[in-house]
Amino acid sequence: MLAGHSTSEGAWHVSAFLIAQDTPADDALVGWTRQLRARVLYDRGRRPDFRTAIGTYADDQDLDFGAWHFFARRQPHGRPLGYVRLATSATSELFQTRAYLGWERFEEVLREHGLGAAETFEHSRLVVEHHARKLGLGVYLNAVAIAAAGHLGAKAMIGTSGTADGQDLFHERFGFRPVPGTRRYVEQYTEDVVVMLRRAAEPAGDYRDLVERLEADFPAFVTFTAQTRADEARVATHPEERRPAALAEGTRPGGADCWQPVLFDLTCDQDALDFEALLSSGVVRETRDTIEDQLKDLVTSRDPELRFSAETVRQAVQEQLAGRGLREYGAWVWYPWSGQLVHLLPREEFRLVRTDRNRGRIERPQQRRLLERRVGIIGLSVGSSAALTFAMEGLAGAFKLADFDTLSLSNLNRLRAGVHDLGLNKCVIAARQMAEIDPWLDIEIYPGGLTDDVMERFFSGGSGPIDLLVEECDTPYVKFAARERARALRIPVIMDANDRGLLDVERFDLEPDRPLLHGLLGATTAKDLVDLTHEQMVDAILAMVGRDTISPDMAAAIPRIGTTLSSWPQLASGVALGGALTAEAARRILLDLPRPSGRFYADLETLTSADRSTLA
Repeated sequence: MLAGHSTSEGAWHVSAFLIAQDTPADDALVGWTRQLRARVLYDRGRRPDFRTAIGTYADDQDLDFGAWHFFARRQPHGRPLGYVRLATSATSELFQTRAYLGWERFEEVLREHGLGAAETFEHSRLVVEHHARKLGLGVYLNAVAIAAAGHLGAKAMIGTSGTADGQDLFHERFGFRPVPGTRRYVEQYTEDVVVMLRRAAEPAGDYRDLVERLEADFPAFVTFTAQTRADEARVATHPEERRPAALAEGTRPGGADCWQPVLFDLTCDQDALDFEALLSSGVVRETRDTIEDQLKDLVTSRDPELRFSAETVRQAVQEQLAGRGLREYGAWVWYPWSGQLVHLLPREEFRLVRTDRNRGRIERPQQRRLLERRVGIIGLSVGSSAALTFAMEGLAGAFKLADFDTLSLSNLNRLRAGVHDLGLNKCVIAARQMAEIDPWLDIEIYPGGLTDDVMERFFSGGSGPIDLLVEECDTPYVKFAARERARALRIPVIMDANDRGLLDVERFDLEPDRPLLHGLLGATTAKDLVDLTHEQMVDAILAMVGRDTISPDMAAAIPRIGTTLSSWPQLASGVALGGALTAEAARRILLDLPRPSGRFYADLETLTSADRSTLA
């Protein structure tokens, strides 16, 4: 019944309906639509205004009436994973943009662009489940809305966009442009918001082909029928007919590419149903519920003096619960790859306790600043140590990981992994381990490595632009191409070379004209490093790390590579040191503390030689 459409982003099944302007406010489908939106916008507590005091989700807007509502699923009758609203000019007086700008300024903006309200549509409330964002659903739904507007006769589209996660940059890739003077902070969204506008006659930016294809096919791939509306209403009023989300989206144990945990909030009716379905499915191998101990840690980390009285701690825990049951408190986290189900504190409380011992080195305000940062890591062999150290220390709240390689037996001398991980992509391994440290981390993976095709998305698109790059790959072209892009975007780069404790720092954020790799390769560009022979590759890497400054052991090993040695010698101790060095540099850079460009050595052999002993 629901029509499907296959794209390069995958197969999505789209359904849509119009909520008439005279629809009762208590209509079941209206309520279900608003709850779905609000749950995603709530974002596990990031936007608290979308959750009520009694634990339900709410996003009531008059603009819902008279607007088209599009839903996307992986399966024809599966759980909706994304949504977007398209309001036509018939409800222009209710536009979100008009409310944001004010009546006069809204009309002024349209006049400045030679437009009128009668020919301008608004798309808004583009919301996508976290795991579906990595599948390209946000791109697809945005393209659907643009295609629908074009088919329905819009000459322009307008809308408000958040900026914290790069949503404005995301819309720019569709040809939308920010309207000057419209950006300001909005408390409800806890971020800056800006008005974006696009003319229908102009190409849809990077997604021109997709939008044109959808517009040509529209509305054949979407069902606009009363039966669709009836089916949606049936699911809205009979949630027991839905499959549990934790199982429906293919997150069963053993999936080679499974790396995202599933979180359940038992105060949410749908999550509670899905949780019970998970428990009865037989796939949970082990349950860990230490919520009482975590609550004790929470109250004593807030007030360390409490720990001297068990009764005082007990009372503080009861006050924290505020009448809620232990089972419903916090979140339950399902790790499909291990079959483990873990009960944890809510996100903010979990992070407060988990990083409590950072205090004195990284204070609470600094911890919060770091969680707003996004770090990109290229190369998850040596880079895996950096990724895990960053996650443990709480140096960022979001990560992008890129590596095309899979774990082989010879990697186990230096990578924190087990024999059960052999054959898995290194991004997947790192992402799993990081999610086991903090399940709320926003992690995006690039298992095909950092190629020209994904370069822009890695640096600027996807879940948002990165603030820092950790480069730990072995390919000279990628090393240079990544630095060229980082310098153009003024993104700092750090690297550990796994020999003599070499730490390399390039502050392109402060020095946008700085030569790549400190000018060690002169005027070399990435294009000069394409299709190198093995000998040329070795020579290029030696030039990058400094052939005259490498350790004697490494100098002796290089001539043997390819004859008596299979590859570059590396040790776990050097990789672990690299994680520490890059984490220290990253922390200082991300907190705007002194960390200049340069090349530095923490050579343990030299630093711990006999003449360096501090003892008499």
